[in-house]
Parts: sequence; structure tokens; C-alpha cells
Amino acid sequence: MYGAIIGGTGFDRQLGAELLQEVVETPYGAVPLYRGQGALEGLIFLPRHGPEHRIPPHRINYRANLKALAQLGVERVLATFAVGSLHRGIPPGALVTLDQFIDFTQGRVGTFFDGGASGLVHTEMTNPYCPALRAQLLSLASEYDVELAPVGTYVCTDGPRFETAAEVRMYAQLGGDVVGMTGAPEASLARELGLHYAAVALSINWGAGLEEKLRIVRGLEATERALLALFSAVLHQSPLPVKCNCEMSAHVIHPPAE
Repeated sequence: MYGAIIGGTGFDRQLGAELLQEVVETPYGAVPLYRGQGALEGLIFLPRHGPEHRIPPHRINYRANLKALAQLGVERVLATFAVGSLHRGIPPGALVTLDQFIDFTQGRVGTFFDGGASGLVHTEMTNPYCPALRAQLLSLASEYDVELAPVGTYVCTDGPRFETAAEVRMYAQLGGDVVGMTGAPEASLARELGLHYAAVALSINWGAGLEEKLRIVRGLEATERALLALFSAVLHQSPLPVKCNCEMSAHVIHPPAE
């Protein structure tokens, strides 16, 4: 049984050499990913933007990525996102344990259930991130010198452009804490597959308009290494510390055709 880490911008630098690459074929396309070796044995690493970071946010095959993990027997997934901060309480370099998201994307395929042979399903998303995995992250964070904000709302945009200053103000007024381009539909697809999925956002810049000029913060390698160690520890822990219903959230109207 494997746990998986989905990494975003910059995080793939921390994976090191103890990895064995393979390609998983799914009904939605092929997915290159890595199996951990040595100290990372038992973990799957999936670079969201591809092995060489060549896939822009709006072109990521989210369905194939999540389906590949499910096919490998993964039950727990931890994801990381590089984001912009929407307010002063989350400066560049800060880490946020996400508990909600707002999806502003358009045109992305957000479900495995398209009707017809695929079936029709409505999935419970009141709490989109697994509370059990979130509890583990917050419980173990101090042991790995990781400071995590306990809650945060992720606003997802299409990209690849950055936001305007007016958009940043609007997202903050709507309750957003950070903004990124890859958080949706990843979380909802994981829930449809019954995966336990939680995510941590790493702020790498102030949102547009909060500073005179947009600046991407560099030199966060130590933070990324500590977060990777925390993720590995959480995914190697068993059992989950609190109950959740991630695997029972799909309300089936018409089941898929056999």
C-alpha cells in the first residue's frame, strides 16, 4: 500500500536520487511518476507539471494523474502548491494547511462521471480536504520544524497569467487566503476516487497590488526539504488518527455501466 506526494513548482527539486521512474497508463492518458527507494520506499511522487516542469497549469491532465495513483493502490495523497498570498498574514515563505478552496477555473474537466457509460455522481465537498490527514500534518509539524497555518482558503485560477490587482482584492474579499493555478479540479477528483487528500500551500509571492512590483521569492529550499520530511512521516503513519468519510462521499444517481 502506497502513499503519494503530488508536487508543484519547485518541490520536485527536493525529491533527490532515491527514485525509480515509471509510466502508468490510464484511460485518460499516460502518467510519468516515481517510486521512492531507500528511506522513501513505499511512497509515490507525482510531479504535477511533468518531469521537466513543461506542462502549464491549464494543460495538466488532472484526471490521468489521480487515476494513476488510484490504479497503483494509493489511498493517501499529500499535495503541495506554490501560491501567491492574498493578505499580509501570509508572507512569502509561509506554509498554509488548506481547509477550503474556491474554484474560478473554466473549461477544465472536473469529474470522472460524465454521464452515460460513466455514470452520474454528485460528490460531497463541504470539507474538501481530508480531516484525518490535516490532523496528522498539524500534529507532527513541530517535530520537523515546520510552521503551518492551521486553516486557509485556496483560490484557483486558470493561469498561466498572474492575477490583476483588482482580482487579488476581490479574492481576498471573498474569503481567499492564497491564490494558485493547480488546486482545482485536483481535490475534487481525488474525492471522487475515495482518496484521502490534503494539501499545503507555500507562499512564494505577494498577490498583485500588495507590493509595488511582483517578486517571486527564491531560496526556499530548506522549507521545501522540511515539508518533504513531514509529508513522508505523515504518509508512513498508520492508522489515520481521526475518522473521516473521504471514501464515502459520492452520491450515486446512476452508476457507471459495467
